[in-house]
Amino acid sequence: MSKRSIIKNQPKKNWHIAIAGNIGSGKTTLTALLAKHLSLEPRYEDVEDNPYINDFYNDMQRWSFNLQIYFLNKRLSQIIDIRDCGKSVVQDRTIYEDAHIFAPNLHSMGLMSSRDFENYFNLFKLMSSLVQPPDLVIYLRGSVAKLVAQIQKRGREYENSIRLDYLQGLNQQYEEWVANYSDGKMLIVNIDEHDFQNNPEDLSYIIDRINGELNGLF
Repeated sequence: MSKRSIIKNQPKKNWHIAIAGNIGSGKTTLTALLAKHLSLEPRYEDVEDNPYINDFYNDMQRWSFNLQIYFLNKRLSQIIDIRDCGKSVVQDRTIYEDAHIFAPNLHSMGLMSSRDFENYFNLFKLMSSLVQPPDLVIYLRGSVAKLVAQIQKRGREYENSIRLDYLQGLNQQYEEWVANYSDGKMLIVNIDEHDFQNNPEDLSYIIDRINGELNGLF
């Protein structure tokens, strides 16, 4: 597949595309593919160097607040970098997911105290008020069965202990967030139906929809 421009006869703009989705939905894979085929600068989520991730999956209640604060800090730093880099960027995960999906899910499951959740969410509101939302959010929607299959396929040891009810709770939080998202354009891709990693036609379909969404901003 040849590279395509996402700017068709439009004024020059540095686009910010962000990919949202549950654990195992393929965010990193799609980030890499869009970076390659649309000549975008990729910004990946910091997972392998995360000092809390292993502890979190072994004891979610003890480490939930620490992990969410770590992600919030990293996400804000990344957004500042995106703003200042002067390039069109595709970002692996948004700042909104931590606050509207992961932290509420932990709180509802009793894995984060109300005190910690309120403290965290107030910090998020302050930080998010200082940044601009992405031009386009791509939400990768998938069933728990599909997510589990992809998590197992990539074989990260620390993900072996992920609970099914945790993934299901995240899916429910995602659907509520998507239904109420009003900060910009959103494109929904069903990963149960579109295998963009292995099927070039599915990837082309997504790229065509991205072009349609971004070129309709003017």
